[in-house]
Amino acid sequence: MLRQTRWWPAALILLVAISALSWQWLREEATRQNRVMGSMAVVAIAAILLLLWLLLLSRLPVRSRLVICGSVLLLAAAAAFLVEIRGVTGDLVPVVGWRWGSGPSFGEISGQEVRDGVNQGDDFPQFLGPKRNATVPSANLSRDWRALPPEELWRRPVGAGWSGFAVVGGRAVTQEQRGDQEAVVAYELLSGEPLWTYLYDAAFETAIGGSGPRATPTISRGRVFTMGSTGILHSLDLATGELLWSHDLVAEFGAQIPEWGKSASPLVITGQESTEQGSIEQRSTEQVIVTSTGRSVEGEMAGGKGGDKALMAFDAASGDLLWSAGDERPGYSSPLQATLAGIEQIVVFNEASVTGHTLADGSQLWRYPWSNSQPNVSQPLPLSADQLLVSSGYGIGAALLHLSADGSGGLEAEPLWQSPRLKLKFSQAVFHQGFLYGLDDGVLTCVDPSSGERRWKKGRYGHGQILLVGDLLLLQSEKGKLVLIDPNPDELTELASLEVLDGRAWNTMAVAGNYLLMRNDREAVCFELR
Repeated sequence: MLRQTRWWPAALILLVAISALSWQWLREEATRQNRVMGSMAVVAIAAILLLLWLLLLSRLPVRSRLVICGSVLLLAAAAAFLVEIRGVTGDLVPVVGWRWGSGPSFGEISGQEVRDGVNQGDDFPQFLGPKRNATVPSANLSRDWRALPPEELWRRPVGAGWSGFAVVGGRAVTQEQRGDQEAVVAYELLSGEPLWTYLYDAAFETAIGGSGPRATPTISRGRVFTMGSTGILHSLDLATGELLWSHDLVAEFGAQIPEWGKSASPLVITGQESTEQGSIEQRSTEQVIVTSTGRSVEGEMAGGKGGDKALMAFDAASGDLLWSAGDERPGYSSPLQATLAGIEQIVVFNEASVTGHTLADGSQLWRYPWSNSQPNVSQPLPLSADQLLVSSGYGIGAALLHLSADGSGGLEAEPLWQSPRLKLKFSQAVFHQGFLYGLDDGVLTCVDPSSGERRWKKGRYGHGQILLVGDLLLLQSEKGKLVLIDPNPDELTELASLEVLDGRAWNTMAVAGNYLLMRNDREAVCFELR
């Protein structure tokens, strides 16, 4: 006698799973990343329970159970054979693609003459622009892309990595992964043709963070300074790509590679030194400032051997170590030069703090403790002569710090406000006409810095990048869409959009003159902006 199929356990499993998914996405305190992780766990548990129901409790005929189980296993095997996981999005959603396809062809060195397409004042020489604040003040872009659309000048494959472009004198320089080697590559800005490539043995990869170099090159006085993902610092000739000097910070100074790779771009400053009378005089030589590579292999000190190399300065011309200081474990943000409370200084976002240091020898001027539960990636942003915005993603939020003299020659930092309403994960905020704009957990947000209150939050663009160009906002979504936005504290105003890249677009943009460079871990593209 056939027994009636027992459906109610399957219905109960589905009902509980739907309820759990609803709870994941309706609870306000959760970050999108935690919602995604929780949802994947719910789906996995529900699938296992449904399989157990099918095999043990369904009362279906044995033949039917075997056919269904066999079909599920066959589909799983086919999926494993045909597709591969190519990392995850910023919210930890798996990115999949077909397994077949040839690797990229990078092209030969062109040897052509470089056409200088921009004026010197319009160069984009380092990470996030001239002042490392994601702002290009001199540009005047068209607001109407129907009448004057961006013109694509070139598109080409590039090696993996999350480096952006630095642009000086018609040369656009970035970093890529090519097999077991990292590459520093200079492209001709107007054509995209490779001018030179410098290769060296290094490779870094994580399942979540992908492979390749993370830091953006810095260009100054005809030299290119780069930091590889494994902590190798290079100085190269901008015109030829010839190696001038290099340091392996891990091998030479006894530190380890951070969990997600070395990501901080070198900072070039005009140094200072103390005279015998204790006064400060300007030095003619430039200093290359880098953060250390993390925990010491010889002990618990974070700054390397001796515990005093969390922040290091090298002579830009010779590569000689000028000074080292600090024992803070670094974050993934880049050092920043800023004048706060009347003192020109180097600001560093560490693993568990924000600190300010003198230009002369890296001595610590002030320290403000910060959460070390998650990576600190976003760039600190000076808002005034004595105010600094700091923000982290992963549910942490932002704080506006006020810097003032502490009475003993140093400075102290006190929060004017702290808020969870601006959680910058991979990108940074921009400051325009008294308001902050940034991607709060992947959603564009406007915040009033006088109070920390949110003006609006709208438009899920994912963990992409933003750049303030003149009085307009260029937004690169995580999926590679380019969006033109009028930054308005009253509402989100999209003026135009353009599909540009396919895949994760975590790399920062660069605008030199009226040329826009975008890239991800597979291709790069250049537009002429009208």
